[in-house]
Amino acid sequence: MAVEIIMPKLGVDMQEGEIIEWKKQEGDEVKEGEILLEIMSDKTNMELEAEDSGVLLKIVRGAGETVPVTEIIGYLGAAGEVVDTAAASPAPAEASAQLEAAGLEVPKAPASVAPLADKAPLADNEYDIVVVGGGPAGYYAAIRGAQLGGKIAIVEKSEFGGTCLNKGCIPTKTYLKNAEILDGLKIAAGRGINLASTNYTIDMDKTVDFKNSVVKTLTSGVQGLLKANKVTIFNGLGQVNPDKTVTIGNETIKGRSVILATGSKVSRINIPGIDSKLVMTSDDILDLREIPKSLAVMGGGVVGIELGLVYAAYGTEVTVVEMADRIIPAMDKEISLELQKILAKKGMKIKTSVGVSEIVEANNQLTLKLNDGSELVADRALLSIGRVPQLAGLENLNLDMDRGRIKVNAYQETSIPGIYAPGDVNGTKMLAHAAYRMGEVAAENAMRGNVRKANLEFTPAAVYTHPEVAMCGLTEEQAREQYGEVLVGKCSFTGNGRAIASNEAHGFVKVIADAKYHEILGVHIVGPVAAELINEAATIMEAELTVDDVAQSIHGHPTFSEVMYEAFLDVLGEAIHNPPKRH
Repeated sequence: MAVEIIMPKLGVDMQEGEIIEWKKQEGDEVKEGEILLEIMSDKTNMELEAEDSGVLLKIVRGAGETVPVTEIIGYLGAAGEVVDTAAASPAPAEASAQLEAAGLEVPKAPASVAPLADKAPLADNEYDIVVVGGGPAGYYAAIRGAQLGGKIAIVEKSEFGGTCLNKGCIPTKTYLKNAEILDGLKIAAGRGINLASTNYTIDMDKTVDFKNSVVKTLTSGVQGLLKANKVTIFNGLGQVNPDKTVTIGNETIKGRSVILATGSKVSRINIPGIDSKLVMTSDDILDLREIPKSLAVMGGGVVGIELGLVYAAYGTEVTVVEMADRIIPAMDKEISLELQKILAKKGMKIKTSVGVSEIVEANNQLTLKLNDGSELVADRALLSIGRVPQLAGLENLNLDMDRGRIKVNAYQETSIPGIYAPGDVNGTKMLAHAAYRMGEVAAENAMRGNVRKANLEFTPAAVYTHPEVAMCGLTEEQAREQYGEVLVGKCSFTGNGRAIASNEAHGFVKVIADAKYHEILGVHIVGPVAAELINEAATIMEAELTVDDVAQSIHGHPTFSEVMYEAFLDVLGEAIHNPPKRH
């Protein structure tokens, strides 16, 4: 089926663009990502990439022509398809008639409003979609399927909300708020707040109970939403079969489609001593009702750093052991090293480029033998080396796999047609908000046929330390590798009025842009409310705004977000509150 090539909207003010040159000619083979043509707007030149692979069937508008945005300029499809368009910009009804006459698909209404096709009635134990797993991908998929008019079932073996709500995002943020409060107490006197006593104690029973109450509130909320959307709930482990039946205990149900949203579990390493009762996972430590004097954190990723900071704030001597050359190695190197420096000032010890080879328990203490020949003694150890897909209940499916992860296409569909696998189980982006989007997309495709792809390119990510860290897009290292010459803009929180007034004047924002078109390639933040600020960056990048577009916006004062705005300006050398760049 032929795909339209349209004049893109490169900025908020762009109304039309001029075609400078077609890089491919009619009849040429085109691969997804290859440059099709070069266009020019009033602000910049841009090379337009092919969004699909195929043959360039028809060039509707040629070099030198100025074309309104969103107008069709060409067609891409399979070899031998015929496209016959008499007019360059026909009226909608005329355009539909032309496409139909040419044997091409008429563009449909958006998936969110497209009508459902008539289907045969469902049996009592049959559903449009059976969702297996009630975490972020699963409950989003179930509710979205119900919104689209489907009869939906969801199977959950324990608690709704998945790892994020029960053992991850939410519990850790509850504890990290405690750490932030303790930081506040330390600076209170300097702000003129004289507490009656500087002594405080931490009641871990109340801490754990409060965390549990937060989790209970949210899990109940998820279950309430499912019931409100008339989703049928089954409790127990679902055993999924290739014929799209799912067995829960003695009961078997069937789906026209099945969505596998079984999530992930804690990854483990096979070294001597790892099974000691003093070695905890992130699941265990969130229910710990005592504060250890010392804690060894095996793994300097997001979970290890966040929980390590919590216990450092509680007064525990925390040492992080990370095999990479820096903590959270997936983030931009400059940001990672800045966070490492800040955490060291907070009392955390960080050992990088080293691993644990053996753990010895004696006298209710652990000795971690490191592969550089040194030893680390601690009361407790936290194993936090990441997560792996949870595949229990999927043993009967002969799915295509990639290193323990279920392989899916852009529609979130597995190698078995009609069975989808969004979220952590496919290992693409193991983040709750990415799982939300994948679950939503999987449900729409299960209900309507494969109509929507999951675009995760601009998924933001955050580390909820104090200060927070967040990122979206490419790191500077990745950008230079892919684009060669790039522009980098930075602005520090140290001169920001809101940050100074809040005792949070540390960290900076970093923006990476393509040198030729000022396309925004990455935004990285270490500083106050970074996890909130990054959502603005993600929206800007998703909308394909350039640095020049963002420079025309106005940010409120005094706000933390002014730092990000000035980092964008610094890409152009126009930041007002930065010293002039040296050339």
